[in-house]
Amino acid sequence: MTTDTPKAAAFRQQVLNPMKLRLFMMQNLPMAWLAGLRLRELTTEHAVVTVRFKHLTKNPFKSIYFACLAMAAELASGIQAMMHVQAGSPASMLVVGMEAEFTKKAVGLIAFSCPDGPRIAQALAESRATGEGRTVVATSTGVDETGDVVAVFRITWSFRTKQKA
Repeated sequence: MTTDTPKAAAFRQQVLNPMKLRLFMMQNLPMAWLAGLRLRELTTEHAVVTVRFKHLTKNPFKSIYFACLAMAAELASGIQAMMHVQAGSPASMLVVGMEAEFTKKAVGLIAFSCPDGPRIAQALAESRATGEGRTVVATSTGVDETGDVVAVFRITWSFRTKQKA
C-alpha cells in the first residue's frame, strides 16, 4: 500500500472535481474530453475511468471503437502515474508500449479499472533514488454494466527522474 502524500491528495482533489477535470481534458486531452471519459475513482492504489457507447465513440459494428477503449484504459493507469509524479521530485512519464485483448463487444458503459498504483509508485521511487529510468506494465481491465470483461489493456509506462539543470 502506498502512502497518500499531501501533494497526491491535492492532485486527487483537483482531478476528482468534474469541472476541473473537464477543463484539464479540454486543454490537454481534447479527444478524451470529446469521447466523454469520466474519472470515477482515484486512490494511490487504483483508478476507475468510464467510457460510454454514444455517437462519438461508436464504430460501424455498433460497439465502442477500440481507440476510445484504449483512451479510457490508458487514462486509468496514466492518472495514477500523474498523481505519483506530482507527489515527488520532477519526473517524466511516457507510454512506451501497449498490448490489448478484446473478449466481448463493448456497448453501454464500460469501466476500466487499474490496480497498479503501488507498482507505479515503486518505479518512480526507484527512479528518483537511482536517477535511472524504470518501466511498469500497468493492466487496465474494462468491464461492462453486467460485470463481463470486454477488454484488457497492458500499458507499459516509462518513468525517469528529471535531472537538475
